[in-house]
Amino acid sequence: MKKTSIFGVGLDNTDGHTRVTRTKNVVLQGGSEETHEKMQEISIHFEEELKGKPLTGMDPKEITDRLKEAAHKSS
Repeated sequence: MKKTSIFGVGLDNTDGHTRVTRTKNVVLQGGSEETHEKMQEISIHFEEELKGKPLTGMDPKEITDRLKEAAHKSS
């Protein structure tokens, strides 16, 4: 079974702490505490934007638009 996910990576970790978060459609890894929290906030809004709709089979532009909207809501 094919599954589509968004993978977010934070590259500013200097404290050596491993941070990983998974939601239905998003996997986040790394980042400083602040960066990882920001990515988590965006992923929560992204899941709300999807309204339970799976990413598999969605048009990539629609996914990008919803992700941009989620980022806008979290700013």
